Amino acid sequence: MKNLFDARAPSFDAKAINDTIQRALASAGLDTASGPMRSVTDTIRRALVSGGMAEASGSAAADREPVIDVMARVVDVVDVGDGGSVAPKAHPVTGDAQRRASFESHEFSNRAGTRSYKLYVPARIADAPPPMVVMLHGCTQSADDFAAGTRMNRLADEHGFLVVYPEQPAGANASKCWNWFKARDQVRDAGEPSLIAGIVRDVLGRHEADPRRVFVAGLSAGAAMAVILGETYPELFAGVGAHSGLPYGSAHDLPSAMAAMKGGRSGLPGLQSMPGAAAKRRRKATQAVPIIVFHGDRDHTVQQTNGAEIVQQAKDAHLVETPHATWRASTHSGRAPGGRSFSRTVHADASGESRIEFWTLHGAGHAWSGGCASGSYTDGAGPDASAEMVRFFLALPRAGSS
Repeated sequence: MKNLFDARAPSFDAKAINDTIQRALASAGLDTASGPMRSVTDTIRRALVSGGMAEASGSAAADREPVIDVMARVVDVVDVGDGGSVAPKAHPVTGDAQRRASFESHEFSNRAGTRSYKLYVPARIADAPPPMVVMLHGCTQSADDFAAGTRMNRLADEHGFLVVYPEQPAGANASKCWNWFKARDQVRDAGEPSLIAGIVRDVLGRHEADPRRVFVAGLSAGAAMAVILGETYPELFAGVGAHSGLPYGSAHDLPSAMAAMKGGRSGLPGLQSMPGAAAKRRRKATQAVPIIVFHGDRDHTVQQTNGAEIVQQAKDAHLVETPHATWRASTHSGRAPGGRSFSRTVHADASGESRIEFWTLHGAGHAWSGGCASGSYTDGAGPDASAEMVRFFLALPRAGSS
């Protein structure tokens, strides 16, 4: 009997395939030389190599993990204050009378690896124990960059909660993306979810924060990981904020991730039939965790349909948990002070409390709405996503203790 493992695939003209794909991208107006699509060529090459349709290259550029998010710039030195930026040096707390805000670097390790994180402790704690907001950056960003852009530390000063910024190292992903598209990073007690959950528990123990008021939010790849955390650790996270993110279980590898980012269609049909890109049944979200979603309707990096699917997953999970509950949805439109128009749909329970919110940002791209220009990928014209997430989080009832 012929050994099927020795069977060779039919020969392909890899250059012709690549040229055809590049022409298709160009005709769609996509620039693969720069910006968020700059690594499409590398992704195609890797797919061809994995399928035996092209020779592997030894160049460093060819071996990079493709960027599946936006580029960011380094934030060097900025100040804590009303501008919403952060200070890289920590100011230790020395007592109530002399208490000052601190922004310190820490590290956490478990069987899945090691991750650094930064912790912001405001000068004033409104409640004891204080709430906690976990912020997950997008690809190529850092804790400092994300803190500056979202101005979450300024809101922490105002409301008295802790802010935690886990950082993804280049060793885990060359572009420092959270690996939301890998199966091992979509489950409980493994991979990156276990590391972030471990960081949260570490901070809870050392700072006596409220275990029933821990929230997680993120941008793009960070938003996709925030959704995963809500599904895998529902007892730990009382609410989720997803800005320009993707639904749970929407991808299992890089080709399927690219397709998911384009709303389930990569625009490159041949990519779907390549080895390693076969369709798999999506994991289904089952945990009814409150969630607030922001997405620009001109986002060409992660299509807005992903935001709508996050909302649908949340609605389905709530209906499973309380099948006979009465839910009411209402939508209103508005315009932010910066000029960006938006539509906000609120899904409320029988008591009238908001459990799911979906903010559609009209004309907005792949950027944090209402953010500060001192951070990367922010849209100052839009409504303040950070403030609205904090408003949503702090209005939620306390979750079950972790």
